[in-house]
Amino acid sequence: MITGVILSRNEEKNIRRCIRSLTFCDEVIVIDDNSSDKTVKIAQRLGAKVYSRDLNCNFAEQRNFGLTQAKNEWVLFLDADEAISGELVKEILEQVVIVNDCNGFYFKRHDYIWKKKLAHGEIGALKLLRLGKKGCGKWKRSVHEFWDIKGKTCFFKNPLIHHPHPSLRELINDINFMSTLHAQANLEEGKRVNLGKIIIFPFLKFLSNFIFKFGFLDGIYGLVMSLMMSFHSFLAWSKLWLTQKGQVR
Repeated sequence: MITGVILSRNEEKNIRRCIRSLTFCDEVIVIDDNSSDKTVKIAQRLGAKVYSRDLNCNFAEQRNFGLTQAKNEWVLFLDADEAISGELVKEILEQVVIVNDCNGFYFKRHDYIWKKKLAHGEIGALKLLRLGKKGCGKWKRSVHEFWDIKGKTCFFKNPLIHHPHPSLRELINDINFMSTLHAQANLEEGKRVNLGKIIIFPFLKFLSNFIFKFGFLDGIYGLVMSLMMSFHSFLAWSKLWLTQKGQVR
């Protein structure tokens, strides 16, 4: 009935937890971006079907490849650092059987940064369309991708669990990588940047996360994440500006 699809790259610390949370699925597929650690071996040992495939800076195409390989009517997408709780498993199985008029389902996601749950900011308010009927839509946009499903969508009450960035170094490395992809996506969409955007947009991003979306209620963790999200915005727009000027990013 359900195929679980996981995107991974060097996730040997997380892949066990992710796959084990999908034991209710009839099929588990891992789309691996050429991991150099034990991710593939661990996934295969746990019974997952593994496809090694270059990301090529395009998350949507990676997920769409997963759609083509899935054998079941329903497809559930996870990143390797995410997991499904027992309560959510029950809700998924009940809703897929009972609710026949929904083509897709949104999840809330609870992020834990250094063992601290983030309840506020844009991360705390995040909702992700991750479970849908195969054939009802495709993933779009190379980064910050979204599943464009046609028809009615519904919401789950219980959240996904997300354990990203075990260290500040890994968080900064991820922001650097993702901001490059974001700059490229903005370029492909014809967006332009000037000095005002480079200065103002990161500042507004910080205000939005830390003040207006109550990130300050998460204490020092909320401050760090608000600053990091602002830094991501600064890097993405700066890299786009450098690209427009014909300089190396």
